[in-house]
Amino acid sequence: MKAIVSGHSRGLGAAIAAELLRRAIPVLGLARRRNATLQAGFPGLLTQHEIDLADSAALVRWLGGTALPDFLGADDRVLLINNAGTVHPVGALGQLAAAAIADAVALNVGAPLLLASAVAALPCRQRRILHLSSGAASDAYPGWAVYGATKAALDHHARAAALDRSAGLSICSVAPGVIDTDMQAELRAVAPERFPLREHFHAMHRHGQLSTPASRAARLVDFVLAPDFGAAPTAALA
Repeated sequence: MKAIVSGHSRGLGAAIAAELLRRAIPVLGLARRRNATLQAGFPGLLTQHEIDLADSAALVRWLGGTALPDFLGADDRVLLINNAGTVHPVGALGQLAAAAIADAVALNVGAPLLLASAVAALPCRQRRILHLSSGAASDAYPGWAVYGATKAALDHHARAAALDRSAGLSICSVAPGVIDTDMQAELRAVAPERFPLREHFHAMHRHGQLSTPASRAARLVDFVLAPDFGAAPTAALA
């Protein structure tokens, strides 16, 4: 099996890529920046491509090339983990810049759907697709309309794609829980008038209620490699 991980340069994506590499699963990492630490630790297993996944036109051009089939080679099992995403823009609708909304939709929704479609079209015996969702996909929060809507889109995409019953294709959109990443730090720095729940996130951080990226990555990799992966199109990790 080989794996494709978006947003592998930091945070949960870096932890997921590291977990896969430790299990001797080759990884193709897609992000704006390379991960020098992973490259040094796993030089023979990690392939990296620098790409801005919020640039849909650039991603379409990249997918039209040979990078995916070249990476896959003769392996007939492939795993896609759509991890890359942004929590911004945060704020009430009238406070949000149009460009920021467009970038968020392109990164959080456009890129996962484009990558999923490309992987689904690969001539592989087994294709597994994991979307990284959020509890915000089902629970609405003030100031988080764009983020919640984009994550809800991933959940619905997985539900509809599962109904296609494509041979050899399994898909699930998973809420991984609250994790101590740069995204959490960014939320704690947002002005309270733009994100009324900021203090709630501060409290979780103060009380040690955030999971580490490494622990969540191990759970996610176990989940996506399990024999029954895709039995339900959406899930939440305990």
